[in-house]
Amino acid sequence: MSHILKGAIGAGLLVFAANQGLAQDCGEISIAEMDWASAELMANVDSIILSEGYGCDVELVPGATTTTFASMSEKGQPDVAPELWINAVRDMLMAAQAEGTLVTLNDGPITDLGEGWWLTPEFAAKHPELDTVEKVLAHPELFPYAEDESKGAFVGCPAGWGCQLVNANLFRAFDMEAKGWVLVDPGSAAGLDGSMSKAVERSEPWFGYYWSPTSMIGKYNMVKLPFEAEWAGRDNWDGCIALAEQDCADPKPTSWTVSEVNTVVTDDFIGKAGPAQDYFKKRVFPGAIMNNMLVFMSENQATGEDAAYEFLATQEDVWTKWVPADVAAKVRDAL
Repeated sequence: MSHILKGAIGAGLLVFAANQGLAQDCGEISIAEMDWASAELMANVDSIILSEGYGCDVELVPGATTTTFASMSEKGQPDVAPELWINAVRDMLMAAQAEGTLVTLNDGPITDLGEGWWLTPEFAAKHPELDTVEKVLAHPELFPYAEDESKGAFVGCPAGWGCQLVNANLFRAFDMEAKGWVLVDPGSAAGLDGSMSKAVERSEPWFGYYWSPTSMIGKYNMVKLPFEAEWAGRDNWDGCIALAEQDCADPKPTSWTVSEVNTVVTDDFIGKAGPAQDYFKKRVFPGAIMNNMLVFMSENQATGEDAAYEFLATQEDVWTKWVPADVAAKVRDAL
């Protein structure tokens, strides 16, 4: 056998051995692909970076907040919940973390996220003085209700959504009816989106509920209003604002509860993932970029995988900061 051939085989074996060692260090990793767009994107970005950059054997599994959390807590699977909105499982998550079965590796994987009350960018630019919820509430005449223009229209959540209760109780807490407002039920998700789209495209005022990250906020650059009211406490929110009206006799004015999203993993993941866990600690999607990616998904009917490759191809200055240079090079070569 020639020295050249021997050298090539030897080098190949070394590369194979190194890759095998890297894969063994990381092992088999299951990631929850939650059933909404931002979570689909995030799970697929995680999958590509872990498999191509760290040599992990990754499996994406369908997920949703409560079912994924229950499975991770009770069965230790999946290994990773990339975008876990913890308000719905807070107490149980704290208990699992105290027991050591679950670990939060990142308590802010997306910036500028949350629920609240929004204005169109055109209205916000025309009325810079109306820069808080309370200041807007003093001017219902600027948002005429189609069925009675003497009143202002505030667009809430469709019936049956959890946020419908929250908006209805905040409507009462801020005494909005007495101030000249009507709480408008948009009827459906399509109705809520349609009311916003129509207002922006016709240069009409719009004031209502929405959340981020979403393609709607990204597409229309909606402006979220802060509350002057201070946070009135969890007893007021969880024990009144978030409940049905009959169970919330005296809602107090309050700022919106902070929406918290964590990247949560199992203790088994910590034991087998090696340096891959450092990636999750650094992996933070800027809110504006996430919203733009959701617009891309919506307008192109793109899957989470499609969007992940688009993100990795177009936002290299963002994701390369999450990983060492050698890992970034492997991911880049795989695109």
